[in-house]
Amino acid sequence: MIFIYAASICLLSSYAVSAIPKPEEKRVLDHDPLSHVQHYQNDEHNKKYDHEAFLGEDAKTFDQLEAEESRRRLGLIVDKIDGDKDGFVNLSELKSWIQYTQRRYIDDDVNRQWKTHNPNNTEKVHWDVYRQNVYGFLDELVSREADGQPADEHFSYRAMMKRDRRRWSIADRDGDDQLTREEFTDFLHPEESEQMRDVVVTETIEDIDKDKDGKVSVEEYIGDMYRGGEDNEEEPDWVKHERETFSNFRDKNKDGLMDDQEVKDWITPADFDHAEAEARHLIYEADSDADEKLTKDEIIEKYDLFVGSQATDFGEALTRHDEF
Repeated sequence: MIFIYAASICLLSSYAVSAIPKPEEKRVLDHDPLSHVQHYQNDEHNKKYDHEAFLGEDAKTFDQLEAEESRRRLGLIVDKIDGDKDGFVNLSELKSWIQYTQRRYIDDDVNRQWKTHNPNNTEKVHWDVYRQNVYGFLDELVSREADGQPADEHFSYRAMMKRDRRRWSIADRDGDDQLTREEFTDFLHPEESEQMRDVVVTETIEDIDKDKDGKVSVEEYIGDMYRGGEDNEEEPDWVKHERETFSNFRDKNKDGLMDDQEVKDWITPADFDHAEAEARHLIYEADSDADEKLTKDEIIEKYDLFVGSQATDFGEALTRHDEF
């Protein structure tokens, strides 16, 4: 699923100051809410995307299973997806399942972090409490600097804190510097909130915009997904295709750059439903008789498209899906 910056650093406070981990270099926000990996990499279909979209966090559990057990558990999940019990999984049922999986991931993440930062389960969490829990170690680093001791890593965390502070303020609808559970959800998962879309765009540009001109050039766009090979090595075809996509579709005003609105159209395209697109993809890939719906046998036959196993390189899914 999606890996959000604020969520990913909440564990920092558990480390001693003398062993502060370096910030991850991966992107803060993934454009796709269903998985943290790309669906197609170097023109190759990445099944891990489908596994995460279909199973959420439980994809990791399936990856440890023997193929036979993976198929068995998948069959039980199919029975749950088939809501009308007609023996078929149609587009609507599969889309609903994928949406449920995404909601469950977000709910679990918010529950975990709400308990961490609000153990007494009060109505709201104040920024000062969150800041102390996540960034309190920075105070010690400031003290070290005052004593003449180098603290060469703290600048990265200060940048993180500044970004979190901005996101917190935007999520804080009534401006009291405290977040309700709903506001806290927007803070942790801004990609799911209409109110937070602009900050998602801002953070995306900040991550990609290497020359800090506030816009995204074609080289920055390509550099976000392709690091390049040896000198004078010809770019792969998929990279050339992405350059054409930038010129023909992303850069709408043809000035050679993507501005805020063009980036927004890219990462949060209007009228595009990720869950429905993934459901259609899965049905297309597994529908052997082309009747636009799937039997359990069709799904089991293509089990490695839906779930992983030891042989193809969720247990918990079966007990946690009872409310579906």
